[in-house]
Amino acid sequence: MARIICIANQKGGVGKTTTAVNLSVALARAGERTLLVDLDPQCNATSGVGLQPANNHPLLLNAPLRDSLLATQWQNLDLLPGSRSFVDVDRLERGSESHAKVLRQHLDVSMASFDYVLIDCPPSLGQLTQAALSASTEVLMPIQCEFYAMEGLTQMIHVIRTIMQQGDGRLTFGGILLTMYDPTLELTHEVDAEVREFFGDIVFDTVIPRDVSVSEAPSHGLSVMDYAPRSRGCRAYLELCMEVLERD
Repeated sequence: MARIICIANQKGGVGKTTTAVNLSVALARAGERTLLVDLDPQCNATSGVGLQPANNHPLLLNAPLRDSLLATQWQNLDLLPGSRSFVDVDRLERGSESHAKVLRQHLDVSMASFDYVLIDCPPSLGQLTQAALSASTEVLMPIQCEFYAMEGLTQMIHVIRTIMQQGDGRLTFGGILLTMYDPTLELTHEVDAEVREFFGDIVFDTVIPRDVSVSEAPSHGLSVMDYAPRSRGCRAYLELCMEVLERD
């Protein structure tokens, strides 16, 4: 069965989509059959791999999700594109329970040919994010090394625990990832220490540094591994990929 990893955080600008794209590419480059699912109406994961959003969201079509998959420029990596249609987003949010069932059914059956499925969620704790969590086997939470990091993380974990209690128990904590890590700032070390003391082993050893290459790569439709293979960001995402594989 595929590992279905929901990459979620209710806060924007924490490196969620960046992590979804770069981890997907790293897994594919490691030989893992990988699917990137774009559930964020901003469709940044779709454009981040150099493809165009769909006119209508695949979850709303009367067709198997596999019919909507797009091949990417990377071997072993396919994309289920997002849609920027406001009407589709509204329908997805209002019909979240039914769409959660549809998403889970397709990920369990239609996507059985994949080793990893990564879901990029909207920056919210809304119904669409909760639907994605219900369809996943684990959740990966990127958090920025800033003052309000723990506050947002606590809210996110409350929602995850609620879904765990209501579901069949297959959703687990996949890990917490510290992003935009600047070792020259005292605040960074304070957040790092506090998060690791509170959450222990579920925090990844790998941290994602502040690196302009990571920020620039999406504008070229590339991963940081392709855009700047010698950068600190590239090395960090390759190390994160190794940690994810080791936690299998």
